[in-house]
Amino acid sequence: MQGRLSAWLVKHGIIHRSLGFDYQGIETLQIKPEDWHSIAVILYVYGYNYLRSQCAYDVAPGGLLASVYHLTRIEYGVDQPEEVCIKIFTPRRNPRIPSVFWVWKSVDFQERESYDMLGILYDNHPRLKRILMPESWVGWPLRKDYIAPNFYEIQDAH
Repeated sequence: MQGRLSAWLVKHGIIHRSLGFDYQGIETLQIKPEDWHSIAVILYVYGYNYLRSQCAYDVAPGGLLASVYHLTRIEYGVDQPEEVCIKIFTPRRNPRIPSVFWVWKSVDFQERESYDMLGILYDNHPRLKRILMPESWVGWPLRKDYIAPNFYEIQDAH
């Protein structure tokens, strides 16, 4: 089932894939990484002026990584703002997605957290560095194939 935003994107020749609706009725779209920045600008101009959240997850061990953006179209006098969920999938070997920091500044810490926990590189992010883990940390703790260092072996080494 195609939603209102998906139909508008199709009408304007913007390539995407409709993933249907979530349990709250929010339309979900899949965008290719190489198209994400230009589509983000289009969505902003179309009225999606608020980035509610960004997160990322590991789809399956050894599989793709996903970056998820929840956007809201806030307008004066509208009681129920439109929302959309955007998913961008990237391979784990070289996970790169354009940052949308220059479109929605509120994504700053959220993309940094996704980088820190899953290793997704957000191209053109102004401060892409670890935010939760120490800079010396090796690996990406939220990847399903991550092997955590043995805490007791680390303590014994000191």
